[in-house]
Amino acid sequence: MIGPDTRREIALDAVADRLDEPWSPIDLATVNEASIRIVRLEGEFPWHHHAEDEAFLCWRGAFRIELDGHPPVHLSAGELYVVPPGQRHRPVADAGPAVALLIERSETKQYGDEDGT
Repeated sequence: MIGPDTRREIALDAVADRLDEPWSPIDLATVNEASIRIVRLEGEFPWHHHAEDEAFLCWRGAFRIELDGHPPVHLSAGELYVVPPGQRHRPVADAGPAVALLIERSETKQYGDEDGT
C-alpha cells in the first residue's frame, strides 16, 4: 500500500497497474490541506455530496460524473473537473474500468455527507 509520503517520486502508472479493487482509493500524497488519491472506477458509485470541492482528474480510460440537476460531465485521460461544494454527484465508469486522481481535503468522506438529504 502506498502512503502519503511526499518525499519520494510516485510512479502513477505503476500504482494504477496495481489497483485491483474498484472504489478503494489510495492516498498518494498530502499537499497543504488536500490529499491526492488514486482510485479505480468501475460501474456506478452511489449518489453523494460533500461540503467542499472534489476534483477528479481522469488518468486512464473514461468516465462520467453525473450531477443532480445538471448534464453529466464526460472525462477522458488528461481531463479534469471540479465538483462544487454541495453538488450531489456520482462517478460512473460503465464502459470499462477507469483510473482517476482525486484531490480533496484529507478528511473528506468517500461516501460524502449524505444524511438523509
